[in-house]
Amino acid sequence: MSTLDFDGLLRVALGELKLKPADFWALTPYEFMIMTGRAASARPMIRAQLEALSRAFPDTEEKQDDRGLE
Repeated sequence: MSTLDFDGLLRVALGELKLKPADFWALTPYEFMIMTGRAASARPMIRAQLEALSRAFPDTEEKQDDRGLE
């Protein structure tokens, strides 16, 4: 099992990004990766994933009406 370099993470967050400690601890790991420019290596969603999401959460007129949209 690998360990996290918390000293290094804090050095980047507080020193380079000038974040307040509370702001750093409120971030998700992905948000922190975006801020450090490391999220670019994440793979984009493929069509099959988009289709699965569309089936799981379909757009319907009923949902739009519930939000006050007509």
